[in-house]
This record gives sequence, structure tokens and C-alpha cells, in this order.
Amino acid sequence: MTEVADLIVTGSMIRTADRTNPVVEAFAVRDGRILAVGSPADIERFRGRRTRMLEVGDAAVYPGFVDVHNHHALAGRTDLFELSLPPSLTLDEILDRVREKATTLPEDAWIVGGAVPTTLLPDLANTSSRLRLDEAAGGRPVVLVEDSRHNRWANTRALELAGITAGSIPSSGVTMLDPDDGTPTGVLLEAAGIPVQEAYDRSGGLTPAQHAAASRRGVELLNSFGITTFQDAGVSIDILQALADLDRADELHAWVVSSLLINDEIFGVDPIGEPLIARGEEFRTAHHRPDFVKIFLDGVPPARTASFLEPYPADAAHGAHFHGETTMTFDELAGWLRAVAARGLGAKVHCTGDGSARLVLDVAEALRAEGITTPIQIAHGQFLADSDIPRLHALDVSADISPFIWYPGVIPQALADVLGERAEHSQPNRALIDAGALVAGGSDWPVSESPNTLEGLQGLVTRADPLGRAPGVLWPEQAITAEEALEVFTINAATAMGLAAETGSLAVGKSADFVVLARDAIAGPADEIVHTEVISTWFAGREVYTR
Repeated sequence: MTEVADLIVTGSMIRTADRTNPVVEAFAVRDGRILAVGSPADIERFRGRRTRMLEVGDAAVYPGFVDVHNHHALAGRTDLFELSLPPSLTLDEILDRVREKATTLPEDAWIVGGAVPTTLLPDLANTSSRLRLDEAAGGRPVVLVEDSRHNRWANTRALELAGITAGSIPSSGVTMLDPDDGTPTGVLLEAAGIPVQEAYDRSGGLTPAQHAAASRRGVELLNSFGITTFQDAGVSIDILQALADLDRADELHAWVVSSLLINDEIFGVDPIGEPLIARGEEFRTAHHRPDFVKIFLDGVPPARTASFLEPYPADAAHGAHFHGETTMTFDELAGWLRAVAARGLGAKVHCTGDGSARLVLDVAEALRAEGITTPIQIAHGQFLADSDIPRLHALDVSADISPFIWYPGVIPQALADVLGERAEHSQPNRALIDAGALVAGGSDWPVSESPNTLEGLQGLVTRADPLGRAPGVLWPEQAITAEEALEVFTINAATAMGLAAETGSLAVGKSADFVVLARDAIAGPADEIVHTEVISTWFAGREVYTR
């Protein structure tokens, strides 16, 4: 007896991201799963009296977009509870926003938010700028993250509450001091900002209900861009609990893979490492998979905390032979990855320099020789030595790429300021795909201003800023095709996350996760992809967003 579909979708252009059947005109859904794909005539036999018909006509249907790297709860928290600053503001504009926010808060309330542009940090690293922030806040403690989310700018009251003084400098990261009076400026690089985060948490931080609201809001925003699957690149117990609670209440409208922090260079959460990993299974639900760990192996190039094979250009602080450093040695990284593999988990490893990427590949080579097959993602991987590119395929290491933060704009300019001509040769995506590597797309939102997958698709194809905010192109020889870009943000990303059996393409047996677009975005002019409207987003056969 033929099964009756709950939903049948028909349209002139349904892209499946399944190379065996790339374009169809209909599919049927039952109990949230795809029952059949094919022509309208093929699917008609699954139609019953109560079957819902979704006829999209000339609109296009794609698999739900998959984002392999974001921080959904941080974005939701900023949207709901913090001071949201576009990273294009000047110092005067930032201070005006802080001043305006301060008028709405009690005298001792924290002002938390961001993002401050990376390129502005040198202008903030002085006592005068810190005192201006004090005045704007009316004495309230302030901490603002910069656009990479690795660094912070805090005012005097926040530094006091964190115990940071000229005589008490954080042991990790870099605390920028005023060159004239020697006092902390409030510019805190990498882990130097964690004491300020801890001071905020001691003041109360967010309640469990607010953490749940932040996650819910983050997922809502992702759904609005057609995203139905994502990997959060660094979670706390609070985020794990929020995701599990949402799913148990049937309110989590996405597949989520969480990355449990092994080390924490920027977030300031507790616990991390083994105590956090040991608790991961408590939070596993139908759609929430705590299946990865997150390792920060280096920092970011603008702060000279990324690890490179060739030295940075000489400067007064580091000399002429400084390469940056990794947070772990070969043996330490190998030890963690063996322990992770023993638990059946994968690893997302943050590498923004080619030196840290080389270390991951060297460790992966040793582990593969031992028969350890645990999934490994090189997160960002924006700089790779030519000789290392073929190794990703050979060692089954996937490339987690974020085109949102490398096409011409603020962050690439900050890279150029530090790396010079090297910055012009980042994100070798054409070479990676040609070498057979699995390239998976992520937004790194809210490091990027938006998680809009269409921006990522266009950036991969044009190597230019999809929104026209900055001129020029970045290493155009590394452009990929629009069809390849769609795979990067669907089936490739799902595969890298361990969810290829569940989602990432429109194929029989998979979750009915799809997005309806106003037109076939990737078929038209490449510079128009981003202007395609999301009409609706569907997760497990249910409409979770409509314009």
C-alpha cells in the first residue's frame, strides 16, 4: 500500500544538492522525512485527501542551508540583551551609542556589547580614550568586544571589577598599556579579556531563562535566512542546557551540533576541558548533537596571535623573527585528539595562520597512522601552505571556511596592515576543492554582521564584497562555481558536521529541511545572488519562517 504524504512540494526548480539527482520538480514528505523525489507525476501517487500541497511555481527550492561555524547564542544575546554596534562605527559614534544606552540603565549596571572594528583598536589603546568611555557610561562598567570577538575594550570601572591594574596584569593574552603613564588602556587581547567577562558574570550575567531566549532568538534569525542546520563553534553549559530544553519542548527548529570547549582563549566560561566534555551527553536530544570539541590552537593575525610559518613583519614589540605561537605542542594536541576520539567525538580546531594549520595536519597524519578516524575540521584555514592543501583530502580533514569575514572589508584590511602582501592570498578554496578536500561553509556570525548564506555563496563565486561596502576582489583565481558554492553550504557542511545522513540534501529518508527562494539564486548573475529573497524556511516538514 502506497504511503500518503503529509506534504508535497512542486516547482519548476528544486535543487537537491544530491549529485545523483541534482534537479527535480517535486518531492513528498511524511512524518518530517522525505518520502520520494522526482517529477510531479512520480509524486502524485503519494497524494491523499489531507496532503498539503506547496506549489512554488517559478520560485526555487533549495535544501535548508547549513552553517558549519557560528555562535548563535552570542548573536541572540546581543540582539536581545546587549548594545549592538555595527563594526563600521567611528569612536565618536560608539561613545554616542554607549551614552544613549547608559541613560536607560541603573547606575551600577553593566553595558556589554559590540562590535568595535579591529582597525580602531590602536586608537583606543590609550588612557584618553578609556576616560572618554568612562564619561559616556556615567561611571557604569563597560566591556565591548571587537569584530573578531577575540579582543575587548573595557573602561576603568570594568577593569577595577576585574582586578586589572598596572600592578596586576592578566597572565594570559595581552593587556595593552598606555605608552605614557603605563596603565592598562582597557584594550585586552585574547585571554586578557576573560577576567572582565568573569567580573560581569559575578554581577549576575544572564539567567537560565535569558540563555534560553538567546538561543531561541539565534535560531529564529538563522531560520529567517533559510538556515536549518548549524554548528555552534564554542558552547558553555548554559548554551547546552538551553538547546536541550528547547528541543525537549519541540521549540528547536534546526539541527544543532555543539562544540565543547577544551580551552578558552576568549569566552570566559566555566567549566571547560574534561569536566565539560564529561557532561556533554546530558544534553543530547533528537536534534541537538554535542558531537564535537573546540580547540583554540592560535588567535588572530591582527593581534599577532595567529601562528605562521613565515615571520610577521618586524615591529618594536616582537622584533623581526616573530611567527606567533600555538596554544598547544604537537604532543598536547595529539593527546587531546586521542582522548576526544575515544569518546567518539570530532574536533573543530581554530587555526588562522598556516603554522597552526600545519600542526593540525601533522597531528592528523600521526593519528590516521594509528587508525584513529575521528572527524577533524580546520576552522577558518584562511592561510594554508601550498604543500599542505593536498593533505586535507589525504588525511580526511575538512576545511571550515567563512567567506563572510575575508572578502574585502574591515577584517581583510586589518590582515593587510599586519601581513602585507600575504593577506592577498587567503582562502584558497579553488585549490582545496580541486585537491579533493571537503570544503564546508560557515558564517562565524556574529563575527560577521549577518549569517546570510546568500552572502557566503556570492562571496565564494565573486571573491568580492556582496554588499558593495568595499572595492576590489580577493585572489580571484580561487573563485568556485555557484553550484559548488551551494554544496559548500549544504551537503558539504552537513558532512563535515556528521549529519549527512540526516540533512544537507533533498534525498529520500532525510529530514525535510528546505528553503523557498524568490528565484533560482545561483542560476543568474553572480553579483545578484545576495539580493534573492527568502520566502519561507521549512524544518522537518514544518514551516518555521515565512517572510
